[in-house]
Amino acid sequence: MKIGGYCGKIARVNLSNFQVKYEDLRWKWVPEYIGGKGLGFRYLYEELEPHTDPLGPKNKLIFMTGPLSGTVAPATGKYVVITKSPHTGTILDSYFGGTFGAQLKFAGFDALIVEGRSEKPVYIDVEDGKVEVKSASHLWGMGAYDTINAIKKEKADRRSSVLAIGPAGEKLVKIASINVDIIYNAGRGGAGAVMGSKKLKAIAVKGHGRVTLADEEEFRRVAKELTEKSVLSEANIWAKTDGTPVIVDISNAAGVLTTRYFRSGVFENHDKINTDVVKAHLAGVRACYACPLACKKLVKVRDRVVKAPEYETLATAGSNCGIGDFEAVVDFNYLCGDLGIDTISTANTIAFIMQLYEEGILRKEDLDGIEANFGNKEALLKLTDKIGRNEGVGKIFSDGVRAAIKKLRLSSRKYAIDVKGLEIPAYDPRGTWGMALAYSTSDRGACHLRAWAVSQDAFGKLEPKTFKGKPAIVKDLEDLNSVKWSLIICDCWLINYEEMAALLTPVWGRTVKPNELKLIGERIWNLGRLFNVREGFSRKDDMLPDKFFEQPLLGGPTNGAKVSKEEFEEALKEYYALRGWNMEGIPEEKTLNRLNLKLDLANLPNLQGK
Repeated sequence: MKIGGYCGKIARVNLSNFQVKYEDLRWKWVPEYIGGKGLGFRYLYEELEPHTDPLGPKNKLIFMTGPLSGTVAPATGKYVVITKSPHTGTILDSYFGGTFGAQLKFAGFDALIVEGRSEKPVYIDVEDGKVEVKSASHLWGMGAYDTINAIKKEKADRRSSVLAIGPAGEKLVKIASINVDIIYNAGRGGAGAVMGSKKLKAIAVKGHGRVTLADEEEFRRVAKELTEKSVLSEANIWAKTDGTPVIVDISNAAGVLTTRYFRSGVFENHDKINTDVVKAHLAGVRACYACPLACKKLVKVRDRVVKAPEYETLATAGSNCGIGDFEAVVDFNYLCGDLGIDTISTANTIAFIMQLYEEGILRKEDLDGIEANFGNKEALLKLTDKIGRNEGVGKIFSDGVRAAIKKLRLSSRKYAIDVKGLEIPAYDPRGTWGMALAYSTSDRGACHLRAWAVSQDAFGKLEPKTFKGKPAIVKDLEDLNSVKWSLIICDCWLINYEEMAALLTPVWGRTVKPNELKLIGERIWNLGRLFNVREGFSRKDDMLPDKFFEQPLLGGPTNGAKVSKEEFEEALKEYYALRGWNMEGIPEEKTLNRLNLKLDLANLPNLQGK
């Protein structure tokens, strides 16, 4: 079977022997998983042995496109890397923007699967149906930016798309990210460390082909109509006019802007890191392939034009570290991209250091002479450099907060602000109980994007400090986003099932119904859950940090707010019931049968319902 939207080929690269194999796409999985997140999850579940060392040669990196990649559909320029996370031990899907996904399709591949481990540094070069493994010894030790520029110079083609790791990935820092074309990053979960463990410094891709669709004329008509009526509508235009920095003021007004290591939900200097400040420094914009939103803002700071920080970075490195200095956050963002480390995990780790410094648990002499008080922008940058290079005191903190707590022999109950080991993003759940449930049930650890429930309670019309209706909202958003990220469609487009079905119908050449996509989304989410259950995750891991149950927020409209643990437990039970999982959070057999999840379940704990 071959349908529109796919090249029908994947390239498999074994770095242990430099063997490259060209394989047919597993077409039987396409109608059930689409591409992107879904298809990548299916490949990883099938090919990865349970309890594989994330930094061992048996782990895999799956760079996956979707059926809309490389087409004229708006907001479809992203692509995904899927692996087992070294930071959390969960399944991981982390997304990039730019042109890499389109270029990979133009080069003739739906996916690139990397396995094994090279003895020496290498990079992979993909161009028009051919994949080569080349030496990267001359690139090892470079930052991500210099690496990308050097490869583009070698290829004498600035239009090639190049992704690379920095020193953090090389040194197996578990919060290491991947940078692409200097502007974009796959930040969360440590995929950069997996690249480093394989001695894979970079991947370059360039293609001159095109994506074949079942009905191109109808597809262009639908894409044009949705661009005008949906993508550029009032619901989505904020991404073009402001980008995510607009959320700073919204979060602060709602009392959920993470401040001074989750002490408060309001920041007195929020107006120094908000969208108005970004606009005052604006020097240009960048768009992903075929996207009219151009949401990436460029800013000029001290005669240098760089990418503007997104909301999460402005909040975690700004307010959560007590820093109301836009230029300092820009410098932090730039440094993280070059070192190759996740801004959210890095900034939260530094906020944790500042908390310990304020309490007197850490002193200046413990931190290589750094005075790490809240609001110290020099400390922010110095600690970032040490963490990214895994040097000095950075060795204690380079794997995130939970690992540092163990090294320092501190109480995780008091200090750990994470779910499944992944540091919490910049919406304090004490003021948005929808996010409390979203964080706890996320497949990759605390994530604001799996279900952006804050948009419906703290930012919307629902009462934020209640779980009423939230289990259904979180489940529905997780399922919808599973489809969205399988197509692959950007988060900035608040698309619905009807619109996704309208786009996919002329691509596949048959009528795709919204209810069909809903079932696919549910199937994909359950597949990710099965992977995590196989790795030992269960209800005990779907838990918020104790701080959110025990310590109230200080100041602002959420002053005194905390999450009711009793109500949280009841909401989690309701969520499990809606999912068709048992009370340990394991999918029941009848649920797997309904979703046609015919998998090898030999390594899973006992399933109820047999």
